[in-house]
Amino acid sequence: MADKYLLRVTAGPSYDPSSHQVVAVNSGIPTSIQSSLCSASISVRIQNYHGLPHGSPSTSSYFSHPPHTHDQYSIGFSFVPHRSINGKSLVFGNDFEHPIRDRIPPGFNAAFRIVKWAIDPGLDGDVYADKPYLYGNALSSINVLSVGPKAGKEAIEKQSAQSTDNEEAIKEGGFDGGQEVREDLNIPDNAAARQKWFLGGHERLEHWEWEEGRLYKADFFNPYLDFNEFALKLPGFSLKVLGYLGGEDYLRYVLKDKDTGEVLFVVVFTLLPKDPDDEGGAKSSEPGKSNPSSSNDSPARSFEPKAEDLD
Repeated sequence: MADKYLLRVTAGPSYDPSSHQVVAVNSGIPTSIQSSLCSASISVRIQNYHGLPHGSPSTSSYFSHPPHTHDQYSIGFSFVPHRSINGKSLVFGNDFEHPIRDRIPPGFNAAFRIVKWAIDPGLDGDVYADKPYLYGNALSSINVLSVGPKAGKEAIEKQSAQSTDNEEAIKEGGFDGGQEVREDLNIPDNAAARQKWFLGGHERLEHWEWEEGRLYKADFFNPYLDFNEFALKLPGFSLKVLGYLGGEDYLRYVLKDKDTGEVLFVVVFTLLPKDPDDEGGAKSSEPGKSNPSSSNDSPARSFEPKAEDLD
């Protein structure tokens, strides 16, 4: 089924798809996002990528680095908050605009337990809600976090734009005064230890401030989500989700303040049906929106999942 679609990645400062740009996957060229809440720079890498823009590299040298040779994708980003946000408030994860409860595949609950065990013990949410979500606190969910300097706006924006403009992997730690911020709070230097440390209690989250005007670099990645097959491949468990997407053919990641609901940025992975009249092409659709077949003008596709969708 996956060979009937092309993947497109877009990013923007809000949920509004008209604010989004198409991300140049695996290009080393970051997507810059400016809003009243933050300045951000985003790079997306996907292993064995076959999608838009046409001619995109199928891989990135990022995946040749020893920590990432088995990873399937990466969302690398830097950002500078324009106001301080408390550590307990900033979350990273997935959400949807509409209910998905009728399309949740068999085996989801087992998969979610494995995800919490193997990937993010702090992950929480409600996939049966009218607006489903799965969020983790950014301090424990983000795989790699590097704390940078607090400086003038012009200098920070220049460094932020340059921070993901190549395929080098971001390293855990701090630089230009950022390491001292971590040391003052006794935050471990190791990435896994830092994630576990912030899972140790709300007081640790509350003591952290994402400071106004400070540069942060982060990377989110894992070897479990295969975007070419839209399949979740967990230890001892594999689930192909493409057949269950119905008319909502996208997966959305968001960095947001959960207390105010304000969004710092959104990254959307959208499956577009290939145009049968244009070999290798895709039917047009606005960035961030589901494809036209899911609109009110035409019925959403009805997929019939097969037994092999649940391995």
